[in-house]
Amino acid sequence: MTNDNGIDFAKLIPELPKWNNGRGISVEAWVGCTGNFELAIGYSRLFWPDFVEHDGCIFFGDVSVESYRSFMERCKGDRQRVEAVMNHRHVFDYFAHANGSATREQIVYLGGVIRSIWQTKLVRDFPNRAFAVSFPKGPFEDLVEYEVTFWQVTSTNQQGI
Repeated sequence: MTNDNGIDFAKLIPELPKWNNGRGISVEAWVGCTGNFELAIGYSRLFWPDFVEHDGCIFFGDVSVESYRSFMERCKGDRQRVEAVMNHRHVFDYFAHANGSATREQIVYLGGVIRSIWQTKLVRDFPNRAFAVSFPKGPFEDLVEYEVTFWQVTSTNQQGI
């Protein structure tokens, strides 16, 4: 159950090889058997979020103007730092109900996918701006430390992780 990119989905989704009397099942077939529309809609918001502009900065659609002002003060007006901190999301927090059942491999895979999708959406929504979308792969001791974030970059500072 390894795809063309060398990703072993049976390791990421241990249930896959148990289907069909041990013959296994594809990820797509498994989603069709176990998924539901409500979760799919919820995940669509995670993978394809709304982004908005506020005061020249780009944030998630639920930006708090009060938090923005506070971070601008704490970061001494450094817009890139403000964007990076306000836009960061801990991958594990999306699945806190999993009670620690996630593996490092699952978090790294999902974080990489989120990073790629957000980069694509930011470019699509703001074609005249450049962004760094960061997802350091660690290794981190605590799975909560894996986070995805983004900020705008200038032509002299186009670095992302």
